[in-house]
Amino acid sequence: MSVAVVTDSTAYLPPEVAAAHGVSVVPMRLAVGGVSYDEGRGITADEVAQALRDFVPVTTSRPSPAVFADLYAALAEAGYDAIVSVHISSSMSATMSSAQLAARDAPIPVEVIDSETIGMAMGFGVIAAAETAAAGGDTEQVADAARRHTGASTTVFYVDTLEHLRRGGRIGRASALMGSALAIKPLLTVRDGHIEPLERVRTTGKALARLAQLAVGTVEAMGAEDELDGVDIAVHHLDSRERAERLIEQLAEQIPEARRILLVELGAAVGAHVGPGTLAVAIAPRFGGRIRVVGASD
Repeated sequence: MSVAVVTDSTAYLPPEVAAAHGVSVVPMRLAVGGVSYDEGRGITADEVAQALRDFVPVTTSRPSPAVFADLYAALAEAGYDAIVSVHISSSMSATMSSAQLAARDAPIPVEVIDSETIGMAMGFGVIAAAETAAAGGDTEQVADAARRHTGASTTVFYVDTLEHLRRGGRIGRASALMGSALAIKPLLTVRDGHIEPLERVRTTGKALARLAQLAVGTVEAMGAEDELDGVDIAVHHLDSRERAERLIEQLAEQIPEARRILLVELGAAVGAHVGPGTLAVAIAPRFGGRIRVVGASD
């Protein structure tokens, strides 16, 4: 059996990585100032960041079921026997619903997976699934690889303001108001598919330093709880490349368990919700179960 692996653009797999692993990527939709785009085509993340600064309306939407249906049919025509389709948390987007609707009438079996996360925390799971498929794994084995890696992943991130998340309904209004009123720089995490507050820090410098500490502490916790064969790390940013590069240097020095550290710009679909200046760290263990972020409050 040959199994194809599909994901959506919020995994933010670098194009060369997706191509090398034979992963098909379905783009999210966005509209900037009333003009519609597929994510990654026709407009850059930097342009979206500038639009947000200029208060130009930016909205996002899921891919349609028809887009998934066409892709699933094309993969069947290409000779695949089954598909594993891994997507952004259903708590953040209705993309899963589109994939599930298309899967019902697909010409070959399609296993649709809710990653319960976003970004490269999902992307590393997609890579693991693709590697399992390339090694001859069946549908169950490929799906299990995706679930195991996404379930074990951790994401921590810094945003300059919670206002963009509040506008998009991704975090409660009370947290946004508190952060604005007290000039607090928030650190957040993804837990059980939701974006949740993690810590509140008074300045940007302290917040970025704490972000690195949390990443290091998370890897240490992974090693303490499970047999660890290294970790994969991605540093995401939106219009904050210099900060991201400095963070990568820190993590490379402080996390010897890192097998690879990728610099990955956030695309427009997520960037529209987190805003310019965002910095995130996604960590996925090579082995192990779900890990809680060190320092996270219940």
